[in-house]
Amino acid sequence: MNASPASAVREARKTLGNRLREIRRGAGFVTARAFAARAGWHESKTSRIENGVTLPSEDDIRVWGRVCGAEGEVAELIAMARGIEEMYVDWRRLERAGLKQVQDSVLPLYERTQRFRFYQSWVVPGLLQTPDYACAVLSTVASLRGAPGDVADAVEARMTRQRILHSGRRFAFIIEEWVLRTVVGDSTVMAAQLGQLIPRALLPSVSLGVIPMGIPRGRAWPTESFSVFDDERVAVELVSAHLNVRQPDGIADYSRTFAELAAIAVYGTHARKLIVSALDSLG
Repeated sequence: MNASPASAVREARKTLGNRLREIRRGAGFVTARAFAARAGWHESKTSRIENGVTLPSEDDIRVWGRVCGAEGEVAELIAMARGIEEMYVDWRRLERAGLKQVQDSVLPLYERTQRFRFYQSWVVPGLLQTPDYACAVLSTVASLRGAPGDVADAVEARMTRQRILHSGRRFAFIIEEWVLRTVVGDSTVMAAQLGQLIPRALLPSVSLGVIPMGIPRGRAWPTESFSVFDDERVAVELVSAHLNVRQPDGIADYSRTFAELAAIAVYGTHARKLIVSALDSLG
């Protein structure tokens, strides 16, 4: 995928800015200066909004609609702005209410999704984690980000969500081989986690692919971890933030990337050999 997650946010702001520019010109304001004078703000503010540098507030959009006689479009424009604001969420802001709240917040999305696609380049996907592995992951998250220490409750919520694997929905997991070889917690925790992957991969609803180390990558270059929920939404895990992609073009980009990664992964017996090899390396 050529575009970075941050650039997706910038492109979404530009799209909204272009629409506002069209409305401004359609109302007869040929220059940004003329519009700004009528709106009662500085010309540079209009320029920043139209060029996607600044995301307009809801009040800004209402003023835009009133000045341009486009009140009928205000609700849709505000919805676009809210969607852009939700795209990029700082992890610390998201986790301020606790790690359990983060786990619970995704339940409605999981409940309405029928087809799940997960790519993980960092850790074993949450739906496949053992309690001890999840505890090690979430404890590290809490320590690094200064999140509230409700790790036990968050682990319990994550384990409860795993029931969805038996709900008849479809799950495709792609992980990098180094995820299998990165010791999370300690060797005992990691051995139990690797041991659980094999029976989980045998579930009728689950497809587990592993991308071997050393394989020619072509276009399927390692990227940030992401999850695709039907064709409705993509959730991207960044170091400092969480990115929500809802635009059809962005979802299509991630769906295409997932297909390219899936094409170089190995499955079944070949995937199990990589898991067993990683397990053996723990001694």
